Amino acid sequence: MATSKEISTQAKINVVEELFTLQVAPANIIKGENSLSKSGKAIAKFGKLPLVVGGEKTLKLIETHLKPICQEYKLQADHHNYNPDCTQISLKRLKTAVKSHQADFIIGVGGGKSLDTAKLLAHQCNLPIITIPTSGATCAAWTALSNIYSPTGAFQYDVSLNNCPDLLILDYNLVATAPQYTLISGIGDAIAKWYEASVSSGNSTATLTIAAVQQARVLRDLLFQKAQIALENPLSQEWKEVVDATVLLAGVSGGLGGANCRTVAAHAVHNSLTHLNESHNQLHGAKVSYGILVQLRLEETIAHSQLANSSRKQLIKFYRSIGLPCTLEDLGLENITISQLRHCAQMTCQPESDIHRLPFAVNPEVLASAMVSTTVDD
Repeated sequence: MATSKEISTQAKINVVEELFTLQVAPANIIKGENSLSKSGKAIAKFGKLPLVVGGEKTLKLIETHLKPICQEYKLQADHHNYNPDCTQISLKRLKTAVKSHQADFIIGVGGGKSLDTAKLLAHQCNLPIITIPTSGATCAAWTALSNIYSPTGAFQYDVSLNNCPDLLILDYNLVATAPQYTLISGIGDAIAKWYEASVSSGNSTATLTIAAVQQARVLRDLLFQKAQIALENPLSQEWKEVVDATVLLAGVSGGLGGANCRTVAAHAVHNSLTHLNESHNQLHGAKVSYGILVQLRLEETIAHSQLANSSRKQLIKFYRSIGLPCTLEDLGLENITISQLRHCAQMTCQPESDIHRLPFAVNPEVLASAMVSTTVDD
Protein backbone atom coordinates (compact mmCIF):
# COMPACT_ATOMS: atom_id res chain seq x y z
CA MET A 1 0.00 0.00 0.00
CA ALA A 2 1.39 3.41 -0.99
CA THR A 3 2.29 5.83 1.77
CA SER A 4 0.86 9.35 1.91
CA LYS A 5 4.28 10.70 0.92
CA GLU A 6 4.37 8.48 -2.18
CA ILE A 7 0.83 9.52 -3.13
CA SER A 8 1.77 13.19 -2.72
CA THR A 9 4.88 12.72 -4.88
CA GLN A 10 2.87 10.97 -7.61
CA ALA A 11 0.29 13.77 -7.55
CA LYS A 12 3.04 16.32 -8.10
CA ILE A 13 4.40 14.30 -11.04
CA ASN A 14 0.93 14.15 -12.60
CA VAL A 15 0.56 17.92 -12.29
CA VAL A 16 3.90 18.45 -14.01
CA GLU A 17 2.96 16.05 -16.81
CA GLU A 18 -0.23 18.01 -17.49
CA LEU A 19 1.51 21.36 -17.83
CA PHE A 20 2.15 22.77 -21.27
CA THR A 21 2.93 26.17 -22.73
CA LEU A 22 1.47 28.08 -25.65
CA GLN A 23 3.03 30.93 -27.60
CA VAL A 24 -0.17 32.38 -29.01
CA ALA A 25 0.62 35.72 -30.63
CA PRO A 26 3.08 38.59 -30.95
CA ALA A 27 3.11 40.94 -27.98
CA ASN A 28 2.18 43.88 -30.21
CA ILE A 29 1.01 44.32 -33.80
CA ILE A 30 1.04 47.49 -35.87
CA LYS A 31 -0.63 47.30 -39.27
CA GLY A 32 -1.89 49.63 -41.94
CA GLU A 33 -0.81 51.58 -44.99
CA ASN A 34 2.67 53.09 -44.55
CA SER A 35 2.62 51.79 -40.99
CA LEU A 36 6.40 51.27 -40.87
CA SER A 37 7.13 54.98 -41.22
CA LYS A 38 4.78 55.62 -38.29
CA SER A 39 6.36 52.97 -36.03
CA GLY A 40 9.59 54.72 -35.05
CA LYS A 41 8.60 55.29 -31.43
CA ALA A 42 7.53 51.65 -31.03
CA ILE A 43 10.79 50.41 -32.57
CA ALA A 44 12.99 52.72 -30.49
CA LYS A 45 11.56 51.30 -27.24
CA PHE A 46 13.64 48.17 -27.74
CA GLY A 47 17.06 49.84 -27.71
CA LYS A 48 19.59 51.82 -29.70
CA LEU A 49 21.62 49.19 -31.56
CA PRO A 50 19.39 47.04 -33.78
CA LEU A 51 20.80 44.28 -35.96
CA VAL A 52 18.70 44.12 -39.13
CA VAL A 53 18.51 40.67 -40.75
CA GLY A 54 17.18 40.09 -44.28
CA GLY A 55 17.98 39.06 -47.81
CA GLU A 56 20.08 41.20 -50.15
CA LYS A 57 17.13 42.73 -52.02
CA THR A 58 15.06 43.19 -48.88
CA LEU A 59 17.86 44.96 -47.01
CA LYS A 60 18.15 47.50 -49.82
CA LEU A 61 14.37 47.96 -49.85
CA ILE A 62 14.04 48.34 -46.08
CA GLU A 63 16.95 50.73 -45.67
CA THR A 64 15.02 53.60 -47.22
CA HIS A 65 12.23 53.02 -44.68
CA LEU A 66 14.40 52.50 -41.61
CA LYS A 67 16.97 55.24 -42.26
CA PRO A 68 14.63 58.16 -41.32
CA ILE A 69 13.56 56.27 -38.18
CA CYS A 70 17.18 55.64 -37.19
CA GLN A 71 18.03 59.31 -37.73
CA GLU A 72 15.05 60.59 -35.74
CA TYR A 73 15.53 58.25 -32.78
CA LYS A 74 19.35 58.08 -32.93
CA LEU A 75 19.50 54.36 -33.63
CA GLN A 76 22.66 52.76 -34.98
CA ALA A 77 21.53 49.90 -37.19
CA ASP A 78 23.78 47.19 -38.57
CA HIS A 79 22.43 45.31 -41.61
CA HIS A 80 23.27 41.66 -42.31
CA ASN A 81 22.32 39.21 -45.04
CA TYR A 82 20.96 35.88 -43.75
CA ASN A 83 21.92 33.94 -46.90
CA PRO A 84 22.36 31.23 -47.98
CA ASP A 85 19.37 30.14 -45.87
CA CYS A 86 18.10 29.71 -42.33
CA THR A 87 21.05 27.44 -41.57
CA GLN A 88 23.35 26.78 -38.64
CA ILE A 89 26.15 28.38 -40.69
CA SER A 90 24.18 31.60 -41.13
CA LEU A 91 23.19 31.69 -37.47
CA LYS A 92 26.79 31.27 -36.32
CA ARG A 93 27.89 34.16 -38.52
CA LEU A 94 25.01 36.37 -37.36
CA LYS A 95 25.68 35.66 -33.69
CA THR A 96 29.20 36.96 -34.25
CA ALA A 97 27.67 40.10 -35.78
CA VAL A 98 25.37 40.54 -32.76
CA LYS A 99 28.36 40.41 -30.45
CA SER A 100 30.47 42.73 -32.59
CA HIS A 101 27.68 45.32 -32.90
CA GLN A 102 26.63 44.86 -29.25
CA ALA A 103 23.09 44.67 -30.61
CA ASP A 104 20.30 45.11 -28.09
CA PHE A 105 17.47 43.92 -30.37
CA ILE A 106 16.90 42.20 -33.70
CA ILE A 107 14.80 43.38 -36.65
CA GLY A 108 13.86 40.65 -39.12
CA VAL A 109 12.67 41.76 -42.56
CA GLY A 110 11.58 39.78 -45.60
CA GLY A 111 9.92 36.42 -46.20
CA GLY A 112 9.68 33.21 -44.24
CA LYS A 113 13.29 32.05 -44.20
CA SER A 114 14.61 35.51 -43.39
CA LEU A 115 12.15 35.96 -40.54
CA ASP A 116 12.80 32.45 -39.24
CA THR A 117 16.52 33.23 -39.13
CA ALA A 118 15.98 36.53 -37.31
CA LYS A 119 13.59 34.95 -34.78
CA LEU A 120 15.95 32.09 -34.00
CA LEU A 121 18.89 34.47 -33.73
CA ALA A 122 16.99 36.59 -31.22
CA HIS A 123 15.98 33.44 -29.32
CA GLN A 124 19.56 32.18 -29.10
CA CYS A 125 20.92 35.62 -28.10
CA ASN A 126 18.06 36.32 -25.66
CA LEU A 127 17.17 39.58 -27.42
CA PRO A 128 13.83 41.18 -28.40
CA ILE A 129 12.68 40.60 -31.98
CA ILE A 130 10.69 42.80 -34.35
CA THR A 131 9.36 41.16 -37.52
CA ILE A 132 8.56 43.16 -40.66
CA PRO A 133 7.18 40.94 -43.45
CA THR A 134 7.75 42.23 -46.97
CA SER A 135 5.33 39.79 -48.61
CA GLY A 136 2.22 37.80 -47.76
CA ALA A 137 3.95 34.48 -48.42
CA THR A 138 3.87 33.01 -44.89
CA CYS A 139 2.84 33.56 -41.27
CA ALA A 140 6.49 33.46 -40.12
CA ALA A 141 6.21 37.04 -38.85
CA TRP A 142 3.69 35.78 -36.27
CA THR A 143 4.88 32.42 -35.03
CA ALA A 144 7.19 31.12 -32.30
CA LEU A 145 8.75 28.62 -34.68
CA SER A 146 11.75 28.54 -37.02
CA ASN A 147 12.58 26.00 -39.71
CA ILE A 148 16.21 25.01 -40.17
CA TYR A 149 17.52 24.15 -43.64
CA SER A 150 20.75 22.75 -45.02
CA PRO A 151 23.08 25.06 -47.00
CA THR A 152 21.57 23.56 -50.16
CA GLY A 153 18.00 24.40 -49.10
CA ALA A 154 16.77 21.04 -47.78
CA PHE A 155 14.51 21.10 -44.73
CA GLN A 156 16.16 19.57 -41.66
CA TYR A 157 14.07 20.30 -38.55
CA ASP A 158 12.08 23.00 -36.78
CA VAL A 159 12.81 24.78 -33.52
CA SER A 160 10.13 25.92 -31.07
CA LEU A 161 10.90 29.35 -29.65
CA ASN A 162 10.14 30.69 -26.19
CA ASN A 163 7.99 33.54 -27.48
CA CYS A 164 6.25 34.95 -30.50
CA PRO A 165 7.82 38.20 -31.77
CA ASP A 166 7.76 41.23 -29.48
CA LEU A 167 6.46 43.45 -32.28
CA LEU A 168 5.06 42.69 -35.73
CA ILE A 169 4.79 45.56 -38.22
CA LEU A 170 2.57 44.80 -41.21
CA ASP A 171 2.97 47.63 -43.71
CA TYR A 172 0.53 47.05 -46.58
CA ASN A 173 2.46 49.29 -48.97
CA LEU A 174 5.64 47.34 -48.30
CA VAL A 175 3.90 44.00 -48.88
CA ALA A 176 2.36 45.37 -52.09
CA THR A 177 5.84 45.77 -53.61
CA ALA A 178 6.33 41.97 -53.58
CA PRO A 179 5.56 39.90 -56.71
CA GLN A 180 2.01 38.58 -56.81
CA TYR A 181 3.16 34.95 -56.71
CA THR A 182 4.35 35.47 -53.13
CA LEU A 183 0.82 36.21 -51.94
CA ILE A 184 -0.52 33.29 -53.99
CA SER A 185 1.97 31.08 -52.19
CA GLY A 186 0.85 32.52 -48.84
CA ILE A 187 -2.75 31.66 -49.68
CA GLY A 188 -1.68 28.06 -50.31
CA ASP A 189 0.20 27.87 -47.02
CA ALA A 190 -2.65 29.47 -45.07
CA ILE A 191 -5.44 27.33 -46.48
CA ALA A 192 -3.53 24.22 -45.42
CA LYS A 193 -4.23 25.10 -41.77
CA TRP A 194 -7.80 23.83 -42.04
CA TYR A 195 -7.03 20.60 -43.88
CA GLU A 196 -4.27 19.68 -41.45
CA ALA A 197 -5.82 20.91 -38.18
CA SER A 198 -9.19 19.33 -38.90
CA VAL A 199 -7.49 15.94 -39.31
CA SER A 200 -5.04 16.16 -36.42
CA SER A 201 -7.33 17.89 -33.91
CA GLY A 202 -10.85 17.95 -35.33
CA ASN A 203 -12.15 15.50 -32.72
CA SER A 204 -10.54 17.25 -29.76
CA THR A 205 -12.71 18.41 -26.85
CA ALA A 206 -10.06 20.83 -25.52
CA THR A 207 -11.40 24.38 -25.56
CA LEU A 208 -8.41 26.11 -27.15
CA THR A 209 -7.91 23.35 -29.70
CA ILE A 210 -11.55 23.63 -30.78
CA ALA A 211 -11.04 27.38 -31.15
CA ALA A 212 -7.88 26.79 -33.20
CA VAL A 213 -9.59 24.39 -35.59
CA GLN A 214 -12.54 26.73 -36.05
CA GLN A 215 -10.19 29.65 -36.74
CA ALA A 216 -8.62 27.52 -39.46
CA ARG A 217 -12.07 26.93 -40.97
CA VAL A 218 -12.81 30.68 -40.93
CA LEU A 219 -9.45 31.26 -42.61
CA ARG A 220 -10.23 28.75 -45.36
CA ASP A 221 -13.67 30.24 -46.05
CA LEU A 222 -12.30 33.78 -46.18
CA LEU A 223 -9.67 32.77 -48.72
CA PHE A 224 -12.18 30.91 -50.87
CA GLN A 225 -14.36 34.00 -50.96
CA LYS A 226 -11.83 36.79 -51.38
CA ALA A 227 -8.54 35.48 -52.79
CA GLN A 228 -9.30 35.94 -56.48
CA ILE A 229 -10.74 39.45 -56.01
CA ALA A 230 -7.78 40.40 -53.83
CA LEU A 231 -5.21 39.27 -56.37
CA GLU A 232 -6.90 41.32 -59.05
CA ASN A 233 -7.02 44.45 -56.88
CA PRO A 234 -3.83 45.11 -54.85
CA LEU A 235 -4.29 47.39 -51.83
CA SER A 236 -8.08 47.03 -52.04
CA GLN A 237 -9.98 46.16 -48.88
CA GLU A 238 -10.23 42.54 -50.03
CA TRP A 239 -6.48 42.45 -50.68
CA LYS A 240 -5.75 43.76 -47.17
CA GLU A 241 -8.06 41.15 -45.66
CA VAL A 242 -6.30 38.36 -47.56
CA VAL A 243 -2.88 39.67 -46.48
CA ASP A 244 -4.16 39.77 -42.88
CA ALA A 245 -5.27 36.18 -43.37
CA THR A 246 -1.94 34.88 -44.68
CA VAL A 247 0.36 36.86 -42.37
CA LEU A 248 -1.70 37.10 -39.17
CA LEU A 249 -4.71 34.80 -38.96
CA ALA A 250 -2.76 31.84 -40.34
CA GLY A 251 -0.59 31.95 -37.23
CA VAL A 252 -3.54 31.77 -34.85
CA SER A 253 -4.29 28.06 -35.29
CA GLY A 254 -0.77 27.02 -34.37
CA GLY A 255 -0.68 29.55 -31.56
CA LEU A 256 -3.92 28.42 -29.92
CA GLY A 257 -3.72 24.75 -30.76
CA GLY A 258 -0.01 24.15 -30.42
CA ALA A 259 1.90 21.61 -32.47
CA ASN A 260 -1.15 19.40 -33.11
CA CYS A 261 -2.80 22.16 -35.13
CA ARG A 262 0.20 22.99 -37.27
CA THR A 263 1.17 20.25 -39.66
CA VAL A 264 0.15 16.85 -40.95
CA ALA A 265 0.72 15.43 -44.44
CA ALA A 266 0.80 18.66 -46.45
CA HIS A 267 3.84 20.06 -44.67
CA ALA A 268 5.45 16.62 -44.45
CA VAL A 269 5.30 16.37 -48.25
CA HIS A 270 6.73 19.89 -48.51
CA ASN A 271 9.65 18.95 -46.28
CA SER A 272 10.65 16.00 -48.43
CA LEU A 273 10.28 17.97 -51.68
CA THR A 274 12.86 20.50 -50.45
CA HIS A 275 15.45 17.74 -50.81
CA LEU A 276 14.98 17.94 -54.59
CA ASN A 277 17.05 20.75 -56.11
CA GLU A 278 14.45 21.00 -58.87
CA SER A 279 11.87 22.25 -56.34
CA HIS A 280 13.88 25.18 -55.02
CA ASN A 281 12.39 27.72 -57.43
CA GLN A 282 8.99 27.13 -55.81
CA LEU A 283 8.03 28.91 -52.59
CA HIS A 284 7.07 27.13 -49.38
CA GLY A 285 3.33 27.68 -49.82
CA ALA A 286 3.27 26.33 -53.36
CA LYS A 287 4.72 23.01 -52.21
CA VAL A 288 2.43 22.93 -49.17
CA SER A 289 -0.68 23.55 -51.30
CA TYR A 290 0.27 20.63 -53.52
CA GLY A 291 0.78 18.61 -50.32
CA ILE A 292 -2.85 19.25 -49.33
CA LEU A 293 -4.02 17.50 -52.49
CA VAL A 294 -1.70 14.59 -51.68
CA GLN A 295 -3.16 14.39 -48.18
CA LEU A 296 -6.72 14.39 -49.50
CA ARG A 297 -5.79 11.74 -52.05
CA LEU A 298 -4.50 9.55 -49.20
CA GLU A 299 -7.78 10.05 -47.34
CA GLU A 300 -9.62 8.92 -50.46
CA THR A 301 -7.54 5.85 -51.22
CA ILE A 302 -6.87 4.59 -47.70
CA ALA A 303 -9.87 5.81 -45.69
CA HIS A 304 -12.27 5.76 -48.69
CA SER A 305 -13.47 9.25 -47.79
CA GLN A 306 -15.98 10.78 -50.21
CA LEU A 307 -15.64 14.09 -48.37
CA ALA A 308 -11.91 14.10 -49.19
CA ASN A 309 -12.76 13.45 -52.84
CA SER A 310 -15.15 16.43 -52.91
CA SER A 311 -12.70 18.64 -51.05
CA ARG A 312 -9.88 17.77 -53.45
CA LYS A 313 -11.97 18.65 -56.50
CA GLN A 314 -13.08 21.90 -54.84
CA LEU A 315 -9.46 22.80 -54.11
CA ILE A 316 -8.29 22.01 -57.65
CA LYS A 317 -10.87 24.42 -59.04
CA PHE A 318 -9.77 27.08 -56.54
CA TYR A 319 -6.07 26.50 -57.22
CA ARG A 320 -6.52 26.86 -60.95
CA SER A 321 -8.43 30.11 -60.52
CA ILE A 322 -5.51 31.76 -58.70
CA GLY A 323 -2.48 29.88 -60.00
CA LEU A 324 -1.54 27.38 -57.29
CA PRO A 325 0.07 24.07 -58.36
CA CYS A 326 -2.04 20.94 -58.59
CA THR A 327 0.54 18.42 -59.80
CA LEU A 328 4.25 17.61 -59.73
CA GLU A 329 4.38 19.02 -63.26
CA ASP A 330 2.99 22.34 -62.00
CA LEU A 331 5.85 22.40 -59.49
CA GLY A 332 8.37 21.98 -62.30
CA LEU A 333 9.07 18.38 -61.27
CA GLU A 334 7.89 16.65 -64.43
CA ASN A 335 11.36 15.24 -65.09
CA ILE A 336 12.12 13.69 -61.70
CA THR A 337 12.90 9.99 -61.79
CA ILE A 338 11.02 7.12 -60.19
CA SER A 339 13.98 6.81 -57.83
CA GLN A 340 13.67 10.45 -56.76
CA LEU A 341 9.91 10.11 -56.24
CA ARG A 342 10.41 6.95 -54.19
CA HIS A 343 13.08 8.69 -52.10
CA CYS A 344 10.72 11.61 -51.37
CA ALA A 345 8.00 9.19 -50.32
CA GLN A 346 10.39 7.30 -48.05
CA MET A 347 11.59 10.54 -46.43
CA THR A 348 7.99 11.69 -45.87
CA CYS A 349 7.18 8.41 -44.12
CA GLN A 350 10.10 8.43 -41.69
CA PRO A 351 8.99 7.55 -38.12
CA GLU A 352 9.24 11.15 -36.85
CA SER A 353 7.28 12.61 -39.78
CA ASP A 354 4.11 14.62 -39.20
CA ILE A 355 2.37 12.50 -41.83
CA HIS A 356 1.77 9.99 -39.05
CA ARG A 357 -0.72 12.41 -37.48
CA LEU A 358 -3.14 11.01 -40.07
CA PRO A 359 -5.65 8.60 -38.47
CA PHE A 360 -4.39 5.71 -40.63
CA ALA A 361 -1.05 4.18 -41.56
CA VAL A 362 0.76 5.45 -44.66
CA ASN A 363 3.58 3.64 -46.43
CA PRO A 364 5.91 5.00 -49.14
CA GLU A 365 4.29 3.03 -51.97
CA VAL A 366 0.80 4.40 -51.30
CA LEU A 367 2.19 7.89 -50.79
CA ALA A 368 4.10 7.83 -54.09
CA SER A 369 0.90 6.79 -55.83
CA ALA A 370 -0.99 9.69 -54.22
CA MET A 371 1.74 12.13 -55.26
CA VAL A 372 1.26 11.31 -58.95
CA SER A 373 -2.56 11.17 -58.88
CA THR A 374 -3.54 14.48 -57.26
CA THR A 375 -5.83 15.40 -60.18
CA VAL A 376 -7.20 11.95 -61.00
CA ASP A 377 -10.83 12.00 -62.22
CA ASP A 378 -10.74 15.81 -62.21
